[in-house]
Amino acid sequence: MGKLDGKVAIITGGARGMGEATSRRFVAEGAKVAIADVLVEQGEALAAELGVNARFWKLDVTNEDEWTSVIAAVEAAFGGIDVLVNNAGILMFKSILETTKADYERVLGVNLVGEFLGVRSVAPGMIARGRGSIINLSSVDGMKGANSLVAYASSKWGVRGLTKVAAMELGHKGIRVNSVHPGGVDTIMSNHNGRARSELDPTYANVPLQRIAGPEEVAAASLFLASDDASYVNGAEIVVDGGMTTGTYYLGFPGAPGV
Repeated sequence: MGKLDGKVAIITGGARGMGEATSRRFVAEGAKVAIADVLVEQGEALAAELGVNARFWKLDVTNEDEWTSVIAAVEAAFGGIDVLVNNAGILMFKSILETTKADYERVLGVNLVGEFLGVRSVAPGMIARGRGSIINLSSVDGMKGANSLVAYASSKWGVRGLTKVAAMELGHKGIRVNSVHPGGVDTIMSNHNGRARSELDPTYANVPLQRIAGPEEVAAASLFLASDDASYVNGAEIVVDGGMTTGTYYLGFPGAPGV
């Protein structure tokens, strides 16, 4: 038996990166998966590869009407929605002084408003059925500061607040809402040149596990939260960062690598 047998899931940004890994894992664990993304060609190809338990729907997460249409289509095709993985996101590196109002609003629009619309859109159906799991992808940059990430970090801190409020308002209706906070992950967002993971690992020398994560490792956290194994987990922050937010090493002192 799979951990998600009988469950229907929507995964936004599901066509590549962490979303693709999550789509693959969820199907493997028995779920019917709606791959929702703006990347039509990649999403359709992935759905075709995964078989009858996966379908692709084009979704711009910032568009309320598209959320309404996609949810209706998914329910018609697969049945009521049990799981939402709010994974779609964009990254922008700019200093505060370089970031325009349009830049800031664009990142928040996808990363925060998009997740809010996802929560609000699936909640009525989940409330009617008395159950559901919503997984909001945040980031380690939603737990700490980082230069050049003013818009991204703002959006990911906002996802934490959204998750906490939704966990309170929806928990007593049978819906669990949690957030996942990845560190560096080997996806096109952080590895746009397609380098081997072994080439990326030295960048993470100050992280306790001293390597970048694979997207499948983040997918495993989402799988746990989507499954009945997490039946009493609500409002939690699951950090998948190799220890990045734990602290940084004082190199050369006891307990540091090589000492």
